[in-house]
Amino acid sequence: MAFTDELREAADPIWAATMDHPMVQGIGDGTLDEDRFREWVRQDYVYLVEYSRVFALGAAQAPDLARLRTFADLLHETVDTEMDLHRAYAAEFGISEADLEATEPSPTTRGYTDFLVRAGHEGFGETVAALLPCMWGFHETGRRLDEQGRPDHDLYAEWIDTYSSQEFADLAAWCRDLMDEVAEGAGPERRARLRELFVTSSRYEYRFWDAAYRGEEWSV
Repeated sequence: MAFTDELREAADPIWAATMDHPMVQGIGDGTLDEDRFREWVRQDYVYLVEYSRVFALGAAQAPDLARLRTFADLLHETVDTEMDLHRAYAAEFGISEADLEATEPSPTTRGYTDFLVRAGHEGFGETVAALLPCMWGFHETGRRLDEQGRPDHDLYAEWIDTYSSQEFADLAAWCRDLMDEVAEGAGPERRARLRELFVTSSRYEYRFWDAAYRGEEWSV
């Protein structure tokens, strides 16, 4: 069994709960209240800023030039391509660039991004383990929603198209392969730490959906 198979098995109850969440199911059938999705789009923009920092950490820690180049490419694609696409997608929901920039991170967004950056400072393998649930999980969610058929809501259908695409499938596969490579030379203690990071990140992925659905705010 590959290490990533072990990770997926460990996180399976969390991923199942994510797939069953009304936010995800509402995207899939087109019934999700757009205000809830707008909140997700705003929070995801904040998330992408910090996500980019983790790619920069991965590039700095990369053990060879090939991996350094890949993380540098991912950083470039996120900052210069994905975030532009995100702004354009947000505009279709009536969210301006100024609105995105003014978004205050929810408690969950702050906790998740702080966790990612902290994990990114631990080492290269830890960076990969913390990032993997986002890349892999979004593709699996998009793929499973794609199998259910497209909703009548064009913008939700576009979201499914993006994350079920072959391009995103290739990115998720690359990150899984990298995780398996890193784990090959890791002892039991380090593997346990990588597994812990993966499971925690998976939990944050669930909470990120849930926080947007609930319109989570700071209580004081």
